[in-house]
Amino acid sequence: MEKRAELYRGKAKSVFTTDDPDRLILLFRNDTSAFDGKKIEQLDRKGMVNNRFNAFIMQTLQAAGVPTQFDTLLSDTECLVKKLDMIPVECVVRNYAAGSLVKRLGIEEGTALAPPTFELFLKDDAKGDPFINASHVVTFGWATADQLARMQALTLQVNDILRALFDQAGLMLVDFKLEFGLFKGEIVLGDEFSPDGCRLWDKDTKKKMDKDRFRQGLGGVIEAYEEVAQRLGVPLS
Repeated sequence: MEKRAELYRGKAKSVFTTDDPDRLILLFRNDTSAFDGKKIEQLDRKGMVNNRFNAFIMQTLQAAGVPTQFDTLLSDTECLVKKLDMIPVECVVRNYAAGSLVKRLGIEEGTALAPPTFELFLKDDAKGDPFINASHVVTFGWATADQLARMQALTLQVNDILRALFDQAGLMLVDFKLEFGLFKGEIVLGDEFSPDGCRLWDKDTKKKMDKDRFRQGLGGVIEAYEEVAQRLGVPLS
């Protein structure tokens, strides 16, 4: 597989074309950002940890029947993925109250949500990824009603799979976001799943084990990511 031109450079990953028009290479960088890029730092080992963490989660989901973009690991910081036509909508599941939900609704942080909430956000950094609803998605043509229904069904399936996985590792899956795209007409899970895009708390201590450690200046960001990976059995070398 030949790595070619950089197609896109995001906050923490770069995307490269290959000699196969249906495949891309994702490069996980050490860049870490928060607050729409207002806080940026380089964290040693982050690219490697997130790449290997993502591979483990995507392979776990694939084994459970969830179609994903992931193909194979190429190196410590790179993986080969399917080229998707991305849908500019983030699907968010919340099992416990945290983050923007607490701010919007005044719910106490850590409140268990039963059933979990399902929310939609427009993926648009310039607009601050605004909160949207299903009607917006269909009316503005970001996805069809059938595609959105499939995205919601897959998101809730992922939640069931990963809540059980993290619970066995002594962790609470507080919330997470997913992105989807189309591959040959099929809705497929894209982007990544890592502690950058979810909230994870220790079940006993409620210690935060995710990107909130960076957002809130708690320190030990990569050490927390590595501990989560080790609890799950993710090979980091």
